Amino acid sequence: MIESTRLQGIGMTSRRTRERLVARLRKAGIVDEQVLERLRDVPRHLFVDEALAHRAYEDTALPIGHGQTISQPFVVALMTQTLLARSPQRVLEVGTGCGYQSAVLAPLVPRLYSVERIEALAQRARDRLRQLSLSQVSLRCGDGYRGLPGAEPFDGIIVTAAPAQLPPALLAQLAPGGRLVVPEGADGVQELAVYDKDTNGSVARQVIDYVRFVPLLPGVTAR
Repeated sequence: MIESTRLQGIGMTSRRTRERLVARLRKAGIVDEQVLERLRDVPRHLFVDEALAHRAYEDTALPIGHGQTISQPFVVALMTQTLLARSPQRVLEVGTGCGYQSAVLAPLVPRLYSVERIEALAQRARDRLRQLSLSQVSLRCGDGYRGLPGAEPFDGIIVTAAPAQLPPALLAQLAPGGRLVVPEGADGVQELAVYDKDTNGSVARQVIDYVRFVPLLPGVTAR
């Protein structure tokens, strides 16, 4: 079992804190009610270490080990809302992490693929998603810099770590008419960018916010 007795107690009281979180997100500009409902329903305390479970419903990023973080709920909501504006049918998530973004997104799209380079995190995310009965997520351990060859094209791609520059493979695997949401830039403040590919294959880029993410690294590692 993932939950200890202490986590079960947190789960019993977290509904009120989730409602307060959703109210803050709505006030901050999140308008997609499906997204807000997912932020309300997903038990974020399951995706962080027990020592940090009391902070799970703060609107802040938290460490999850292996030098990675669970993203700030506002950023998760903003990226999800932005991606869903194009009604994608096949979505690739690059950077599964603890699985929280996957859990938010999975019921909102027909097909979700997710790739994580750190084997230990991928296995932990599988366990949590299984516990929440989110079997529609196809989660693989692999090099997110390469996207997911063989499963493309995707009409939605969401990247949850920041490359200095967008890997060409991700844009190549984006279908005409698709949308890619990615934080871009070196350490420090990064641009949250949206790439839209039209039916002719031309790409337009816009910046919708400024964020802080851990870097997107190439390769695969056990830890």
